[in-house]
Amino acid sequence: MLRLTKIIITQFKNYSFSSFPFTERVIGICGLNGKGKTNLLDAIYYLCFTKSYFSKTDTLTIQFEKDGFRLEGSSPAHKKEVTANTSKNDQIVCIFRGTGKKEFLLNGVPYTKYSEHIGKYPCVMIAPDDIELITGTSEDRRRFIDTVLCQVDADYLQQLIIYTKVLQQRNSLLKRFAEQQKTDWPLLEVLDDQLLQPGKYIYGVRKEFAVSLVPLVQQFYSQLAGNEEVVTMQYESQLNAADFESILNQYREKDFMLQRTNGGIHRDELSFKLNGQPFKNIASQGQRKSLLFALKLAEFELLKASKGFAPLLLLDDVFEKLDDKRMQNLLHWVCNDNEGQVFITDTHKDRLEEAFLHLNTAYQIIEL
Repeated sequence: MLRLTKIIITQFKNYSFSSFPFTERVIGICGLNGKGKTNLLDAIYYLCFTKSYFSKTDTLTIQFEKDGFRLEGSSPAHKKEVTANTSKNDQIVCIFRGTGKKEFLLNGVPYTKYSEHIGKYPCVMIAPDDIELITGTSEDRRRFIDTVLCQVDADYLQQLIIYTKVLQQRNSLLKRFAEQQKTDWPLLEVLDDQLLQPGKYIYGVRKEFAVSLVPLVQQFYSQLAGNEEVVTMQYESQLNAADFESILNQYREKDFMLQRTNGGIHRDELSFKLNGQPFKNIASQGQRKSLLFALKLAEFELLKASKGFAPLLLLDDVFEKLDDKRMQNLLHWVCNDNEGQVFITDTHKDRLEEAFLHLNTAYQIIEL
């Protein structure tokens, strides 16, 4: 069973030096805006993913006028091979020096590749800006798919890294063709060949993932919304209709004109409908939020099924985003129906305590 029992934060965002023990499965984090509630969740997320959920670069996570940060987390070993008599704790440490060098260590042993850590401590974050998953671009929804799959399939992560690198090289080559007004067909064909294997692998895994995801999303949406609305979801990919080789050939002329690769799994999409109509066009704010939470809880369930234990669940400022009924439905599932550790932030201590008491569950409150 995955638990985080302690985190030590040094020079990360607004924290100079803070240590937080986590004594319960359900943990409320309260404080006024600006006190660091979200930053505490982000520090936990960082230890799971080797990167921030909110900041695109590590330099943006360093405390102002400092030259680096350090994060340390403790977790009882949860791997299946650990026996019931084992009391060993895993120590996860990240040290980032402002020069750009970063070390990530598990039990004192540094990783040679950060990707080796992904999936060891699965985690699901739900934050206010995540509504972009519903209303934003296809890139947001591909990132959601990749975040789940990289935690359950190490091969998927490696194939995604390869595909992304080759795609960047191919796009650079197309730009060079336009600048130099000449083409190097053999080199383009080499890059095409290098795209095929990882692209096909990624497509196959995503397609299978979507089959598992759809019924879970529908189930959670129904539970949260508490009505008979019908939500449907479809995985859209150019590879649904043709093989990857044909797609690359089909778009070659367009690629030259636009100087980028227009065919491939980097164009994949998840589309949603509500009662048969495009979701974006007709959904209310409440319906959009219900779908967001349904997607994230489905992510949680798929990770749990794959790993054999529940991931950490980080809920940032959810009280402000859902009405009372949806909030009660969400908290009941999160705190009572799920055995995973959950961290919930809110500005109001009383509201957190009242919610937890109503659920009749043991909890810890951290005041910032």
